[in-house]
Amino acid sequence: MVPQFFLITPPVADPQAFRPLLESVIATGALDVVLLRLAPQADPKRVIPPLRPLVQEAGIALLIEAPEDPRLVARLGIDGVHVAAPGPRLAEAVAALKPDRIVGIGGLKARHDAMEAGEMDVDYVMFGEPRGDGSVPPLAQVVERAEWWAAIFNTPCIAYAPDLESVAPLAATGAEFIALGPWLFETADPAETIARARRAAKARAAGPAPAP
Repeated sequence: MVPQFFLITPPVADPQAFRPLLESVIATGALDVVLLRLAPQADPKRVIPPLRPLVQEAGIALLIEAPEDPRLVARLGIDGVHVAAPGPRLAEAVAALKPDRIVGIGGLKARHDAMEAGEMDVDYVMFGEPRGDGSVPPLAQVVERAEWWAAIFNTPCIAYAPDLESVAPLAATGAEFIALGPWLFETADPAETIARARRAAKARAAGPAPAP
């Protein structure tokens, strides 16, 4: 199985400035989901409407980080939310948005957390995304966790790739999605980087993950 790609944007404050970058990666046809992160103090009603059609008209699901008021998601026509960590906000998002919209969860530090979230009718679990301080777990840990989940559970799994070199071993885990983070936009050519990531995923999807 070749995984799909899930893009996590850097925090966006100016939608017009970010639009050309987003257009370039959408044009690759490699993305299936975009998690649009908002800069601190940014107004969702100003940032999201100019970018939403660009994403959704390309057949890509648009998510945002779970807002305090889940009703904002429907008002702005967003496809769903990403909840950053287990806790009350996940239950609130599931109650308010399911089954019409997507609810996913990250920040899962233990297998028990992931299994509890999976029992709450979430649409995906994510492993390996950056922590609050910007650090990421060791790649071997993310590979192990994604392999475990993909082998046992039906809820889709997203494995976060902290760089291009991580895509191939993560593609071999059986995870349905690979997440590419804000680092993508720091490369010389983000669109070419995505193309390389897709080639790496296709080449390794059927093979075993390398030993760490």
